[in-house]
Amino acid sequence: MDALDKVLKPKTKRAKRFLEKREPKLSENIKNAMLIKGGNANATVTQVLRDVYALKKPYGVLYKKKNITRPFEDQTSLEFFSKKSDCSLFMFGSHNKKRPNNLVIGRMYDYHVLDMIELGIEKFVSLKDIKTSKCPEGTKPMLIFAGDDFDVTEDYRRLKNLLIDFFRGPTVSNVRLAGLEYVLHFTALNGKVYFRSYKLLLKKSGCRTPRIELEEMGPSLDLVMRRTHLASDDLYKLSMKVPKALKPKEEKEYFSGYFRHHVRKDSYAEARLKQTTDQEDEGVEEAACRERDRRAGEKVEEN
Repeated sequence: MDALDKVLKPKTKRAKRFLEKREPKLSENIKNAMLIKGGNANATVTQVLRDVYALKKPYGVLYKKKNITRPFEDQTSLEFFSKKSDCSLFMFGSHNKKRPNNLVIGRMYDYHVLDMIELGIEKFVSLKDIKTSKCPEGTKPMLIFAGDDFDVTEDYRRLKNLLIDFFRGPTVSNVRLAGLEYVLHFTALNGKVYFRSYKLLLKKSGCRTPRIELEEMGPSLDLVMRRTHLASDDLYKLSMKVPKALKPKEEKEYFSGYFRHHVRKDSYAEARLKQTTDQEDEGVEEAACRERDRRAGEKVEEN
């Protein structure tokens, strides 16, 4: 048994709050990402992880020490770090002669690897190399995907879903115009994925709607897809399952007499409707009985 699975009952209030945060919820917490260096990561991979961490703050954990692991061969280390830091997303960077400047991006389901995709870095421009103003920490980005491959190929379709999950940030109900500050643009073309980051500039346009300009902010990466580890269709559907409590209640139509009722599908409404229908049926039966008795009386008087 894992050391993190041995906690049965908290002994302090702090430990109790810690366990309550990790309990399953109807509305889950914001997904955090962990960024891990491999045992042979070079300066390029290390800087990529730092730049992605700068975009993910404060919903990310950057491990500064090197960790000797191979995600496609042994996933126990990733699952351990996921449970330790309570992160459901990860990015692992490594470098070797066979796969230089290597990135593995993936996600967890129930602290087990759901799917992951290996990407190779062919060209990289860092945040610090582009001398422009940056966005504040915790800003929610706008995501744009261009290219037919994201909708045609299964691997690219799963990569698109994974990138949305990784960079989407918190779910918000309202968005103000001034809060739209930067854009992450992904383009799939000729077997490569081009990742660009732009800052949004709102200029005066002479009317109520401002004129929009894009200024490259960094980082900038040219990526190529290498290996993939995708979840089966059944496991993928299970991970996307929505609890019944969050599903919108269906409306059910009932017909009774000359009236049409639109009633929500709950026990109280169904009971009330059944009571009303029974009363109407009883009234119809009583009227029919009285009509039969009246006709029988008329026949007796004629005779």
